[in-house]
Amino acid sequence: MGQDRLRVAVVGAGKWARDAHIPGWQRDPRVDVVALADVDATAVAEAGEEHGVERRVTDYRDLLGDPDIDVIDVATGNRAHFEISVAALEAGKHVLCEKPVHHDYRETRRAADLAAAKGLKSKLGFTFRYAPAVQYAKELIDSGFVGTPYIFNGYEQNSQWIDPATPLRQVDPDADPATLQVSSIEGYGAPIIDIMHWWLDSPMTSVVGTMRNFVPERMVRDTGLMSRMNIDDGDMWIAEFGSGALGSIQSSYVTVGNYPGVEARIFGSEGAVIVRLVDEAGICQTIKTATKDSVEFVEREIPQRFFPENGHSREPWPFLFYSNLCRNFATEILSGQEANQGDFRQGALVQETVNAFERSYRDRRWVGFPLEV
Repeated sequence: MGQDRLRVAVVGAGKWARDAHIPGWQRDPRVDVVALADVDATAVAEAGEEHGVERRVTDYRDLLGDPDIDVIDVATGNRAHFEISVAALEAGKHVLCEKPVHHDYRETRRAADLAAAKGLKSKLGFTFRYAPAVQYAKELIDSGFVGTPYIFNGYEQNSQWIDPATPLRQVDPDADPATLQVSSIEGYGAPIIDIMHWWLDSPMTSVVGTMRNFVPERMVRDTGLMSRMNIDDGDMWIAEFGSGALGSIQSSYVTVGNYPGVEARIFGSEGAVIVRLVDEAGICQTIKTATKDSVEFVEREIPQRFFPENGHSREPWPFLFYSNLCRNFATEILSGQEANQGDFRQGALVQETVNAFERSYRDRRWVGFPLEV
């Protein structure tokens, strides 16, 4: 048996928490956001005032022993994700965590094992999986619309950091500037890698690809200084799958286009689907389909059942897509059933793919998958 209501504490009070996480939860009438935490007392106070959350703490550990909290939502910087997620699971809380849980897929898998051992549910912040257009496309694929999947193309790209003066987030201050560091493929590529695995639904067997640093000098948000940032701001990858399908991924910080710049395409023996999650002309998503007998792509209307109540494609995409993510997680927990899409196990698969891509670039070769084989 499930429960009737869900009580959530959000850890992290930055822009993404305030624009997506907190309002996403609060949109669901079954959910109460009961507490906020952030090491910045001013930030947590402002977020609490903005969203009407009275309980505010500067140490997330103050919340872990509270039996009236069901979910810990980790919306902090990357470096704190793993520590907070594991501590919350150990305390018996369901966990939503922004990506990545950990830069090493084995640690993410360990967190997934911990959740399973404790009978808890987990979810990664794979925002774009929960876009109504992406969910609708998955239903079409599962219904046989594309037939046997042959090719997947995934893109996550936009102009967000094409200007080197735009402050760069999530910088590793200890990184060796002589070595190209993973950035775009993990921060931007992970959501489209997630969709690739989900749509193709076949074991990946090998990968090859490359990374580039196109803009070497960038503004660093934490210092306010232009610095040498040897990061992958452009990537291209090819993947092979056990079914015989092929996949390609392109992620970049320096490709012209509107945020968030996500596009997923799948082509099969019977038809094809293209989903664009790009904010254009006030619309944040479109889906187009074609068949082998009618090869011109035509736009489809996304059925209302894939939206939150009263939702529509002219909403800001962070609010719309994250509302769906939170609604999905709330349903999974409250139902008491086994369903748990986009969980830490899926996060480990995506992170292992990122790690395999990096190994391919470092070794300049095809890399077998899974990595430990």
